[in-house]
Amino acid sequence: MRVLLVVLFGLLLYSCSRKPDENRHLLKLVDSNRALQISGFDKAVINDIARDTDTAVWQGLLPVYKMPADTDMKDFQKPQPGKYAVQDSMVVFTPDTAFKKGQSYFVRCFDYQGVKDAWHILGDKKRLGAATHRDLSFSY
Repeated sequence: MRVLLVVLFGLLLYSCSRKPDENRHLLKLVDSNRALQISGFDKAVINDIARDTDTAVWQGLLPVYKMPADTDMKDFQKPQPGKYAVQDSMVVFTPDTAFKKGQSYFVRCFDYQGVKDAWHILGDKKRLGAATHRDLSFSY
């Protein structure tokens, strides 16, 4: 399991550490606003990650959160439960509970620039929470 996580982190590192102009993640509600499509990934990388169907792994890589009323509390939210699927070079997240109209949500994308490989993260005991990130907001 640990080796699988190392491989997945390595692939995500490659995907998220591209030049900023190449790293454009786009969010789009699909399936009558019942699912979120996240695009902008390298197809080869995302297809390798797609082999893992464990929701906990996906929540660690691309967590989706409900935006709290007090945005200073964003870091204390629990990820939305749901299922992740890969279609072409896009990730589709379908929440267990439907997105609510008028509610804002965000996807947290971690930035691993400067990290040599996945072993660097594990060797230095860096956690996902210690990495810089971008929050991509969307609402229904």
